[in-house]
Amino acid sequence: MSLEVRLSDTDDESSLLLCAIPGEDGGGGMLVVHAAADRGFSRDDGSFLRALANTVGAVLQRQHVEERLFQLQRLEALGQLTGGVAHDFNNLLTVVSGNLQMLDERLEQDPLAAKLVKSALRATGRGADLTRKLLAFSRRQTLQPRAIHVGQLLASLAEILRRTLGARIEVRTVLDADLPLAKADPGMLDTALLNLAVNARDAMPDGGQLTLEAQRETLDAEYAAREPEVVPGEYVQIAVSDTGIGMPPEVLSRAFEPFFTTKARGKGSGLGLSLVYGFAKQSGGHLKVYSETGIGTSIKLYLPTAGDLALRDAPASVEEMRGGTETILIVEDDESVREVAVGFVERLGYRVLQSNSADDALEQLDRNPDIALLFTDVVLRGEVDGPELAREAVRRRPSLKVLFTSGYARNALPRQIGPDVPFELLSKPYRIGQLARMLRRSLDRPPPRDGRRCSS
Repeated sequence: MSLEVRLSDTDDESSLLLCAIPGEDGGGGMLVVHAAADRGFSRDDGSFLRALANTVGAVLQRQHVEERLFQLQRLEALGQLTGGVAHDFNNLLTVVSGNLQMLDERLEQDPLAAKLVKSALRATGRGADLTRKLLAFSRRQTLQPRAIHVGQLLASLAEILRRTLGARIEVRTVLDADLPLAKADPGMLDTALLNLAVNARDAMPDGGQLTLEAQRETLDAEYAAREPEVVPGEYVQIAVSDTGIGMPPEVLSRAFEPFFTTKARGKGSGLGLSLVYGFAKQSGGHLKVYSETGIGTSIKLYLPTAGDLALRDAPASVEEMRGGTETILIVEDDESVREVAVGFVERLGYRVLQSNSADDALEQLDRNPDIALLFTDVVLRGEVDGPELAREAVRRRPSLKVLFTSGYARNALPRQIGPDVPFELLSKPYRIGQLARMLRRSLDRPPPRDGRRCSS
């Protein structure tokens, strides 16, 4: 609506016509028209100004959406780049880690050599952690979503933070009473929230207040139209807010980029917020950051509600390492990686056949009816990749079990393969114990009756 205001002094009287420009959260601005004493405003003047204000608001809204879309496209391009780098790096780590593990078994009588090998294995573990962060940003990590009590999670996290952040930082929790269950990978959610808490601590060098909040939030179609990739619906919003130094606009615009950091050299990798961003998007959620220099920062993580997803306990992580005598066909086009896989599988007692291509693997499958399991990389050079190979192999041999491995560890893998292929997924780099468990789990699993699903 428009509003006319009359101004007067001892000599003259004039009028102002005001109309708000519609914008996000009502903050679009104002159009103001001034008229002298001998010129008033008609109803048509008010209608014209309202139409003009709506046009200006639409232009500003479109500009905002285009800027957000450009930022998302830039982040998507960075995600493709970092995902490819992480995949290749994981192949290298698999070779290094695998050979070190096999060497470690031969050095029991040489304490110094054994110590050096263990140190190198720890370094490969740190390298694997780095690639996991890159895969999180590029949305190519493997997630295992479950129904989560966010209130209980934040209450537990707050207790940990009070003990670790120091007396100068006050930790508060604000939780909705009717908070629904959230759908997310609990391990990755823990990691994401810890990253946000550490960033908040670093932004408050002189102390301050860290607030963990959770509430039910509905994102409507109007909000989704302003934020590309957001699906309208009900979410659990988790906010991590601090009273720190805040971020200027030029820093805020790059906050989600991998390796971008304002910390001193050696104080941060620049992967914390990018990990949270990738986790939110891959979980079907959304991430929003609000920051003012000198006031603080609030990062809001939106996760979809669990719906009918049942609560269940986390699976046991410790299993006995067992081998077997079955015949396993290993398909890997990287010779060094294949040598590690063959060494591990033979070490576990299995009979091993190996191949460097999908065509050769299918020929070996036809020649060897005793092959019980296909162990293949997802990404293979040539026209036929791992999922296509598995699909054709299972068509020829319906009883064949499939175990995938990948540096990408794509969460969308089940949709690529289709519903007719029973399989498991092992992320690179892997330890021999992890491979042993996945092989036995694949081989011992009874044929599924209906749907199949991937685990890691």
